[in-house]
Amino acid sequence: MPVNYSVIPRANPQSPQAAKKFYAIAKSSGEVSLRELSNMISKRSTVSNADVMAVLESLLEVLPERIAEGDIVRLGDFGSFNLTISSTGSEKEEDVNATSITKNSLNFRPGKVLQKALDTISYKKV
Repeated sequence: MPVNYSVIPRANPQSPQAAKKFYAIAKSSGEVSLRELSNMISKRSTVSNADVMAVLESLLEVLPERIAEGDIVRLGDFGSFNLTISSTGSEKEEDVNATSITKNSLNFRPGKVLQKALDTISYKKV
């Protein structure tokens, strides 16, 4: 089944006077909860829904702990998570410290199997 997308105009932030260009953006078709994922996984395996939920809930506890420790969390063919940070710039190296950090975010890199699936997605304009 193809992923739906729509087209929107966007201005160039570096040149606001320039003509807008049009870009494709993905349109979600809904969402799936953790409980729904658990049900889907248990139906495809011999593991009970309760056991799948327990593992997923534990992952939700352990993942942030390991990220906060500075680890890259690799989940095999699924992919990996790591922390990225942004900071203000300084003229001197010694002026950069923890208070220079303005933001953090979580980076996800798909593994080979997931990337292969992403590479086969088809698209439909809506």
